[in-house]
Parts: sequence; structure tokens; C-alpha cells
Amino acid sequence: MTLYVGNLSYEVEESNLKEIFAEYGTVKSVQLPKDRESGQVRGFAFIEMGTEAEESAAIEALDTAEWMGRNLKVNKAKPKTEGGGSFGGGRRGGGGGGYGGR
Repeated sequence: MTLYVGNLSYEVEESNLKEIFAEYGTVKSVQLPKDRESGQVRGFAFIEMGTEAEESAAIEALDTAEWMGRNLKVNKAKPKTEGGGSFGGGRRGGGGGGYGGR
């Protein structure tokens, strides 16, 4: 059970998220991505909850709620897709040759 939490304050820390989501159930993990270059929080997080009921309670209570000066966006995280969109993953090249002399 993983939730996407968007529109987070850039001042938020993992401990803040654990604290607020723990009010709705077991928080298994918090992922708070940061910018590689600046180290600044990117404004969203993924929260893994213990059960779907806990997840639903958190969504119901926190989606659009004002927290740390922002209106949160909380919903079920979409699963990662294989291949990553238009880049990577696919077969390269094609068919045969083109260099076989004629």
C-alpha cells in the first residue's frame, strides 16, 4: 500500500511525514526524493502504509488538507511502468545489416 503525496513544502522532513501519517495507521516507509544537484526536497513523497484501510483513511483526511502552508495532494501511487516511457529499455537496431556488399 503506497501513497503519493504531492505539493509538499520544501521544508518538510521524513519525520514530519511519519508523524502526520501515523495518525491514520502504520507507516512502513517514507521516501522523500531530493534533487541530485541541490539536495533540496522535490515537493513530493511516497508513503507506504500497513493496510488499504489505513491508506484510505489517510487519503480521506489529508487530500486537499492545508499543511505547512500548502494544500496537500494525497492519492494511491501509480505503479512504476517498465521501460520508463519513451527512453531506454527497448530493442536497438533492427533487421539485418545493410552492409552486405552488392
